[in-house]
Order: sequence, then C-alpha cells, then structure tokens
Amino acid sequence: MPTAVQVTKTGGPEVLEAAEVDVAAPQAGELLVDVAAAGVNYIDTYQRQGIYPIDLPFVLGLEGAGAVVEAGDGTGFAPGDRVAWQGSLGSYAARKLVPASMAVKVPEGVSLETAAATMLQGMTAHYLVASTFEVKPGHDVLVHAAAGGVGLLLIQLAKARGARVIGTVSTEEKEKLAREAGADEVIRYDRDDFAKRTRELTNGEGVDVVYDGVGKDTVDGSLASLKVRGLLALFGAASGPVPPIDPQRLNSGGSLYLTRPTSAHYTRTREEIDWRSKELFDAVQAGELTVRIGGKYPLSDARKAHEDLQGRRTTGKLLLIP
Repeated sequence: MPTAVQVTKTGGPEVLEAAEVDVAAPQAGELLVDVAAAGVNYIDTYQRQGIYPIDLPFVLGLEGAGAVVEAGDGTGFAPGDRVAWQGSLGSYAARKLVPASMAVKVPEGVSLETAAATMLQGMTAHYLVASTFEVKPGHDVLVHAAAGGVGLLLIQLAKARGARVIGTVSTEEKEKLAREAGADEVIRYDRDDFAKRTRELTNGEGVDVVYDGVGKDTVDGSLASLKVRGLLALFGAASGPVPPIDPQRLNSGGSLYLTRPTSAHYTRTREEIDWRSKELFDAVQAGELTVRIGGKYPLSDARKAHEDLQGRRTTGKLLLIP
C-alpha cells in the first residue's frame, strides 16, 4: 500500500504519484501522527502545478487529522491524542510528522474526518469574516462559489454574524446547497450577470464585501458589485490568476479596498490558531456549523480528487483517506 502522494515534477493531476515514504521519529516540538483523513484544497493544485514553487520532490497536502503515535519533547501532547492541523506540508500521507505549534486537539463529539474538513477551509472562512472584513449585523455580503467548501462555511459564519448573504453558483444542485446553508439570495452566474443582479438585490447600492476565491473570471464583476468604500477579499484563484489591477479602478469604483489575504498571515500565533479553531469546533459541536464532506477518496486516488475539484464537479469538502 502507498504511504504518501508525492510530486516529483510539476504539472497536471497526472504528476501525482503514490509512493512509499519513510517517516522519521519525532524530534522536540514534533508529533508523529497516524493520519485518519487529509483535506484537499485548491492551494494543493497551485503547488502541484508549480504556481507556488516548492523544492522537488515533496509530499502534497497542508491539512489533516489523526491520532498521535509518539510525541517529541515539549509538545504538550501525548500518544492517543486526537489532533488536527493546517499549514503543514506533507499531509497526503498515512503517517506524518506535524509541528506541535500547528496542531490543535480535536474535542470529543467532533469526528476526525470532520476535523480534517474544518481546518484549512474553516480557518479561511473564519479569518475572512472575523478579521479581513469584520462582518456585523446589517452588512450585505457576496460569496462566490457558494456551494464549495469555503463558500458553504462563509455563508453560515456570515449569517451567524447577522449579515445578509448573496451567493453565486453554477448549477441547480449547488443553488439548493447554498440556500440550505442559509444564503438569503442565490445568483446563477451561468444565467445572469451577477454584478447587475447584486446591484438589483441591494437597491443599486452594492455589497459591503465580496469574498472571491474564483479569481480571473469573477474579479471584474466583484469590483462592480461593491458599494462605495466596499472591500474585495480576493482569497483564491480557482479560475486562474488575476491580471494586474490599476489602482485607478478602485478610485472610480467608489474608493474601493482590495486585499489578497492568505491563511498563514492570520494564524501567525498560537493564540490566533486556538481562537479560530475553538470557535469553529464549538460551532460544530453546538450544531451551529455544518461541515459538508462532498467526497472521500482513497489516498491512492488523489489524482481523481484533483481532477474533480478543478473540473468544478464537487461541492463541499474533499478528503483523502489513507
């Protein structure tokens, strides 16, 4: 059985190789973990393609959950602890060394699969609504790819903060999922001009914030959907990188704000990691946050998971199961 998914050359999903990879004993500050599930994220496809360069060869995957087998000195964890993490490369594996500084304990009542599905996309959704643009009651929010893993979480977290949420989707099935998650309005961007429709839904004003993980195909409409002094949080590029933007566009659009956030800058301290993960897991335990797992694949089928993700054939979160 393969123990990891390795990239020896960059390219399409076909470069993903099942491989036997040895894992060393944990050093001080490290945990040796039996991986129960690894999360599949769009950033994995950027790393696989070389858009985000990493020295070759490497094991893909930034997120997962599992049980501690052995703990190095000074970690604060013990064998048997259930842990989850995000931001630690090499998670597409049956066994992995995880820096204790990146790990959080998974509370009882939250399964390891749910924990793995919550970490990176959940932390992303949390920092977007709590920090990048602090959503408050009365705000109008536009969420692209509203039936995706981050999108479904964004809808729920923004609604919990009192916002009115507009989502964009491409199919009837995805529209249903977005509405079930709590979206007040859903725009089918395959049929309607979403910027025009957003203006109509906001009496011509536009929204306070757009959360855009799609990128090239949506950025123009996202800017056109904002109210005066609105903010575009461009947190991904599923459709491709965004071309350079002339700052004058922000002026003419209404003194707009544009930011390109990334998770690492919002999880820089232990306090931030604990705050975000605790709020997410508490909401899951209370039944206030539903984490939809849209697909589970054997570790050896990582290529298929990437093909489905980039082919926009998925909803919710994709997991690899060793």
